[in-house]
Order: sequence, then C-alpha cells, then structure tokens
Amino acid sequence: MSQASVVSLRSSNPVTALVVEMDALRAEMDKLKNHPVFGKVRDMDDLRTFMRWHVFAVWDFMSLVKRLQRDLTGSQLPWMPPANPKAARLINEIVLGEESDEAPNGGYASHFELYLEAMREVGIHNSEVMPFLHHICNHVSVTAAVKRVGMPEAVAEFVESTISLSLYGQTHEVLGGFFFGRENVIPNMFTTLLENWTVDPASAPTFVYYLKRHIELDGDAHGPAAEALIDELLQDDMARRMELLKAARTAVAARVKLWDALALDLDKR
Repeated sequence: MSQASVVSLRSSNPVTALVVEMDALRAEMDKLKNHPVFGKVRDMDDLRTFMRWHVFAVWDFMSLVKRLQRDLTGSQLPWMPPANPKAARLINEIVLGEESDEAPNGGYASHFELYLEAMREVGIHNSEVMPFLHHICNHVSVTAAVKRVGMPEAVAEFVESTISLSLYGQTHEVLGGFFFGRENVIPNMFTTLLENWTVDPASAPTFVYYLKRHIELDGDAHGPAAEALIDELLQDDMARRMELLKAARTAVAARVKLWDALALDLDKR
C-alpha cells in the first residue's frame, strides 16, 4: 500500500486522525518548550531585545481572550444571558486575571501594563509597542504598523497571525490557539527561560514576577480553565476538535517561527 493510501486510510477514521494531529501538535509544542532562544538571554542587552520582541505577543494575546469573552458571555447590548453559563464563568475568570491582576506593589494592572513596567525597569523607556498601538488606533493595519515602528518582519507575521485568528477564526479555532498556543505552553516556556538565562534576576524583579505569575496562573488556573472550556463546548464533536487542533498547530508553529528569528537576532549580537 502506498504512503498516500495509508494517510487516506488514517484520515477516514476520525479518532485516528485526531491522534495523528495531536501528535503533530505535541511535536511543535516540544519545540517551544526546549527552544534555544531561552539560553541566549545572557546579559541585559539580550534581555532588552527579548522584551522588545516579546511585548507584542503579550499585547496580541488579549485579542484572543477578548474574542472568547465576546463569544461566550452576555457582552452585547441590550444584554442577553450567555448560552453556556459554565463557559461564561470560565472565560470571565481568565479575563479577570489577565486584564486586572494583582500588581506586585499593590493595586491592579493588566499583564500588558505589568510587562511595560518591567521594560521600564530594565531601561527600555522608548518601546516600539506604544507607537505601534497609536497606529492601530488610527486604523493602520497590523503589518504596516509593526513596520512603521521598525520591528522585524517576524514580529509582524506573528502578530498578524494572532489578530487574524481572533478576528476571523471560529470560536473553537480561537480557543485552540488560545489554549495550546498560549496557556498550555507558557508555563514550560517561562520556566525554561528562568532556568537557562544568565541575567541576575535581581536586575529585573518585575519581569521575574511577571514570568512566575504566568507559570502559577496558567499552570494552576487558566490552563485548566481553558481545557475545561474545550470539553464544555466541543464534547464529542470530532470535526470541530480537528479544526481546533489544526488552528492550535498553526498558532504554535507561528510562535516557533518567531523564536527562531529572535534566536538568530540574538546570535548576531
């Protein structure tokens, strides 16, 4: 039997096809967990470069979160009760932590604002992300806005893929990118960074707080909540689960590509 025939035979069995797709997704996720970029943050200049790139991923993450909140809660006017109260509760709990978490020195802040404070703390006072947001507010496209502020093409491609998913993906596809591309992989990624970088943590305390907070929240609360959302919304729908996994693999591959480009940039330095 030819290889094409084997693939076709596997694809005809929904459960087997899901297993094959999940194996491919896990392979991509392993690339993220063990990516060499986390061993290339050797000094403060490397850290500043890492943060200048990464802050765009911190920002675009919220578009995935808010899209899910829009779809799963009563956010339209006039208000209507959510179709699935359990799903509404799960996504609202995630939004609470991401958009208004406890700040290390008291008060509340979104994780994006916390990241901006961490950038200022390490000496990044003129981040490209704020002019970028100004362009977005003035209806400039994501790709054009990233280029206008001088960020690499890899950043533009990554942010554009995230925003495209949040705008045009089906709810379960957005959920796939959100869970597998963010909540499920972030604890491992950030743990690897903390274990492999050679920067004194005392020189970037807010950034360390940000990393550890995500390891805690995503590992203990947000990740399990997002996984519960998948089970609640999809149940035994094999077709939508396959679409979710494919969207997830695309999202993970986009992050791998971003880290590949950043690793090359750090090597050049």
